Amino acid sequence: MLTAACGGGDDSGKKDSASPSADASKPADVPKPVDAADPMPSVAGEAGKKAEITVPKGEPSGKFVVHTVTEGSGPEIKKDDLVLTKYTGKIWKSGKDLQGSYDKDGQPLVVPAGSQSILPLFSDSVVGKKVGSRVLVVAPPAAAFGAQGQPQLGVGPKDNLVFVLDLDSVMPKKAEGTQAPIPSDLPQVKADKDEAATITIPKNDPPKELVDKVLIEGKGPEVKSGQTVYMQYSGAAWAPNQGKDAAKLFDTSWKTGAPFSTAIGQGQVIEGWDKGLVGKKVGSRVLLVIPPEQAYKDQAKGEDLPANSTLVFVVDIVGAV
Repeated sequence: MLTAACGGGDDSGKKDSASPSADASKPADVPKPVDAADPMPSVAGEAGKKAEITVPKGEPSGKFVVHTVTEGSGPEIKKDDLVLTKYTGKIWKSGKDLQGSYDKDGQPLVVPAGSQSILPLFSDSVVGKKVGSRVLVVAPPAAAFGAQGQPQLGVGPKDNLVFVLDLDSVMPKKAEGTQAPIPSDLPQVKADKDEAATITIPKNDPPKELVDKVLIEGKGPEVKSGQTVYMQYSGAAWAPNQGKDAAKLFDTSWKTGAPFSTAIGQGQVIEGWDKGLVGKKVGSRVLLVIPPEQAYKDQAKGEDLPANSTLVFVVDIVGAV
């Protein structure tokens, strides 16, 4: 996504490379999870609140433990489901708490179940569990940051991590419903599959004002300024005379395996996103055509985004918290 500070590309949507979910250098050989191992941490507290984790004395077993503390009553999570997860984390050896979802400024994490795009301590721990469950995870380095550790978090190369995951819900992968017709002087959109949208730019000049056309209206609540919004998006530049050919996408969330998330209406993304998405309903698909003044103005952002580019986005709002 296009942040207020930087352009598109692989790093454009990342807030903090020191996040416990970061996939810095995924270990090659991830051990198969087991339900229990000696010794085991204990967990106290109610699901839906910060877990109280007590790490036992002594060295960890070195096994990858995934243990259901309390089982939820929701559906079973399947591979590739997008699981909205709140977590509490701790380093076994030092006892240091890791920033979690229940801490100040903490946020839930969307976990693509079974995906290779996120640390196994998350992705491999949710598959087969039921929505509403609280899960204890003990992750050796091979299921976490590998032999390099994560110095920014204080995680060493041999550190085992202890996490408690609350599996809140499964998000839809995209907006569902029949897409509304699009006027011929606006980009045409095809986004009926679980993949990046196809965007076709018309031959006419782009509009000079922001366009925020709802193509599918969701049934969820309206997005409010300050909320963290989860979105699947595809973006292209409005280049002249593209005609019937599909536009080249300069960025899309679909390549990452998980929706992009950001605080909306707070200046963390380009102005056209803040103005165009606040007030739209969760579950909606929105076509954004953003003039240069609400995007990057006279700044070029690589070969695909020359100076004074009008930007076109197809955004599916899949969640907001």
